[in-house]
Amino acid sequence: MKRVVGLVLWCCLAGQALALGNELESHPSPYLALHGDDPVAWQEWGPEVFAAAQRENKLVYVSVGYFSCHWCHVMQGESYKNPDIAKILNRHFIPVKVDRELQPALDEALMAFVQSTQGRGGWPLNVFLTPEGYPLYAVLYVPPESFAEVIGKIHALWREDPERIAAVARQHGPKGFADRSSDLDEAEVSALGKAFEKMALGLADTFEGGFGNQSRFPHVPQLRYLLHRYAYAPSAQIREVLETTLDAMAQRGLHDHVEGGFFRYTVDPGWSVPHFEKMLYDNAQLAQLYLKAGRVLGRADYSAVGFDTLDFMRTAMQGGNGAMVASLSAIDAQGREGAYYLFDDDALAQALTPDEERTLRAVWSLPEAAAFDFGHLLVNQAPPGLAAVQLGSAPDDIESTLASAMGKLKDLRSERSLPVDDKLLAGWNALALEALIEGARQSGKAVYADAARRIKHYIETTLWDGDRLFRARSDGAALGTVSLSDYAYTARALLAFSRWANAPRDRELAHQVVLAAWRDFHRSNGWQRERDPLLKGSELHEVLRDEAMPAGDAVLIEVSLELAREMNLPMLAEKARSALNRFQEQLQAEAFFFPSRIRALEVAIAAQKGS
Repeated sequence: MKRVVGLVLWCCLAGQALALGNELESHPSPYLALHGDDPVAWQEWGPEVFAAAQRENKLVYVSVGYFSCHWCHVMQGESYKNPDIAKILNRHFIPVKVDRELQPALDEALMAFVQSTQGRGGWPLNVFLTPEGYPLYAVLYVPPESFAEVIGKIHALWREDPERIAAVARQHGPKGFADRSSDLDEAEVSALGKAFEKMALGLADTFEGGFGNQSRFPHVPQLRYLLHRYAYAPSAQIREVLETTLDAMAQRGLHDHVEGGFFRYTVDPGWSVPHFEKMLYDNAQLAQLYLKAGRVLGRADYSAVGFDTLDFMRTAMQGGNGAMVASLSAIDAQGREGAYYLFDDDALAQALTPDEERTLRAVWSLPEAAAFDFGHLLVNQAPPGLAAVQLGSAPDDIESTLASAMGKLKDLRSERSLPVDDKLLAGWNALALEALIEGARQSGKAVYADAARRIKHYIETTLWDGDRLFRARSDGAALGTVSLSDYAYTARALLAFSRWANAPRDRELAHQVVLAAWRDFHRSNGWQRERDPLLKGSELHEVLRDEAMPAGDAVLIEVSLELAREMNLPMLAEKARSALNRFQEQLQAEAFFFPSRIRALEVAIAAQKGS
């Protein structure tokens, strides 16, 4: 294998001299700054990249990742720190590093490309683009030997016949979509809701919780819509799916039982082995979901999880300016995945009394050999009463001893260091604002109300300039590219704030954000994820689907309908209904992936009937 890599490197190094330098040193994005001393001549995403690619007739190599991504760090160490691989990238490509959290629309479009061409996705997400901006080929994480071969072969193909390769990559998406009536069919919308319910029940795992049979993600948009359906039409089957999943997420390895908050996902279907990054968007959505589930299902324990998650967000993610940071890394300050959250046997023995350690191990069913490289994770909690029988102790003694042990584990965590991605992102903070409003509404506690007001103030004064929204800002300048979803989530959060605080001024602000979103992202009856996309071939979409977060078009349409009703805006309502009245056959077949759109359709039907 080394001979093959050596041959690839020798062949590829015969080229023109390095012309570009690494632009990422001291970048305000912590993820991009991590790559600031790579030997790769990383460029920032922008029109200058394609000007250089067209001038030099080179492919653009785009590598997308994020701060808390484990395999992104691995590929950096193995390939992007490798001077020989860097020489290939620098001589024969325009290398671009992208923080997916600053370019969400680009990330979504490239992820759609890799999923359509390879049937899977993930990060690091690496895509070769033609000088015009069309995706050509994608590769996810691969070890350095394989990566060297890939980039060598791609360069050889391009050098041999660039015109043919460009023609193969070039694809022309739709230029627009037909006009549609604003009149919606109530029976058709009702059928979509039933189709979603049938698909969700079919995909649900009522033994382990969650959907499907592979890695476990929260799927909040789907759970949120199921909870909505249950609230209006209680069903034993829906309740089983909701409770099985909510119990699994709260009680097992997705949830941090020491400090609170949720990890992004687990790699196993049993919710036991998490990827250890904590994302603001996950925790904001899950906090609101559990608060609503506690109310709708009559489960005080769910409400407690929701408040606990809000408390984690306030203490671990909210900064002095009121806004919340993007994520906490999976990798600790020593470069060890998950080590911040794990406790080895020596650490337990030193931090706890023998009685505390014995109780902790019994209640949390800790095995003799730790399941992770750097220690134990609290995953399987037994009822304290059962542990009391096992240990021959009174239940009250078990409870107090366990509480003491858990407090010491939390203190032990406070001595450790965990890198933070401190970007303050518009859409994600809007999700946090909604969750805090729900917490304030249910509890009446000032801590949640104050935290909500601080985020709203930051969005209004720093991220909104009276005409447009910023994804993030650094030293007053725009950071990243704002997306349709940023506008949609922000408008929804501002509307929720205006209702909660009885503030008509904030409702008008939501209205202004909505109008700007329609102006900048809606074209020829379709949606652009960003205002002026540089990536070619998939600029316009008739409908967007829910992913880890709800689809921006569906959220914007629903907020538009609500504002139209409250502010008597018939033209806005008609525009929203016309945007909803399309794609119905595909929605029927793939309803599970469009719960936010189905909910918007139901809101439209209710308004239509009311008028």
